[in-house]
Amino acid sequence: QVQLVESGGGLVQAGGSLRLSCVASGRTFSSYAMGWFRQAPGKEREAVAAISRGGSATSYVDSVKGRFTISRSNAKNTVYLQMNSLKAEDTAVYYCAADRGYGPRLSQSDYDYWGQGTQVTVSS
Repeated sequence: QVQLVESGGGLVQAGGSLRLSCVASGRTFSSYAMGWFRQAPGKEREAVAAISRGGSATSYVDSVKGRFTISRSNAKNTVYLQMNSLKAEDTAVYYCAADRGYGPRLSQSDYDYWGQGTQVTVSS
């Protein structure tokens, strides 16, 4: 069992930056690939980025490439999402999730554990 707690969301102007963090409980964080997903009002949840167990491989959805960076610290049981050049369309609840596979995978069905989410609002 893995428990995930996200933080770092908030209100930011378009063009600004935020860094999301997700802390995982347990001693086996490095055994999971990790991902970030988001759900905007009235829309389905979608993938944003994923990172492999060791952090050497990453994957991004096209809409965030070049603006968002996913990283992890296995020593701190934490995965991060650095978000730059934010746009109004990035407004959503952001969730982190843990995948028992090696990753990085962007399909929600591959993920076994989910956090509660953190709200990101970008004003235009």
